[in-house]
Amino acid sequence: MQLTDFTTLTFDCYGTLIDWETGIWNALQPLLSEGRLTIGREEALETFARHETEQEIETPSLRYSALLAVVHARLARAWGLHVHADLHERFGASVPDWPTFPDSAAALAYLKRHYKLVILSNVDRTSFAASNRKLGVAFDAIYTAEDIGSYKPDDRNFAFLLAHLEAELGVKPGQVLHTAQSLHHDHVPAERAGLARAWIDRRFGQSGSGATLPTERQPQVDFHFRTLGELADAHRKLVAG
Repeated sequence: MQLTDFTTLTFDCYGTLIDWETGIWNALQPLLSEGRLTIGREEALETFARHETEQEIETPSLRYSALLAVVHARLARAWGLHVHADLHERFGASVPDWPTFPDSAAALAYLKRHYKLVILSNVDRTSFAASNRKLGVAFDAIYTAEDIGSYKPDDRNFAFLLAHLEAELGVKPGQVLHTAQSLHHDHVPAERAGLARAWIDRRFGQSGSGATLPTERQPQVDFHFRTLGELADAHRKLVAG
């Protein structure tokens, strides 16, 4: 199997293209400051992961910006804090402030010349539109949890992806390489869906699983890169012969 075997790259966005862990951590600072808490970054991210996952299961049709506000309120309660609701709303509206990874825009610009590029994201369309402006590329299709009515790792998200890729772009499953960081949100369900997978291992060399829940087992992947830039470089070398 080679990178040139595929016509379409489907992407998770947050954690893969956008540095959501830095974004989440930065957006949590007002709450941590309000409570004068000394919780470390990894502990805060792991606590966020638990509450976000539980809330996505409880309210799968809730728009992501609203869901984030609820998660923030849950975090405040978990940490014994009583804060004004405005603080929860600010956290929910923070996605447009989350930074891109330094290699994302350039790598996407290169890959766009060789593949169809498609987003399969757990956020809402408005939040993603702000991130898309930072990424600077026109995706061929964008499918969000807002469109689907459920959140990854629900199998419905990948079923929606495959059905719409074929109906709208004429892309069959064997032409797709799903490209993502999260083992929990993406690689486990993409494996169940029968998709080839490229792991963008943004947490390479770090312990723990950060803002995503750990998986019970390490899913098999077809390609493993530390950054999207590494994937683009591997493709560049392949086509250069």
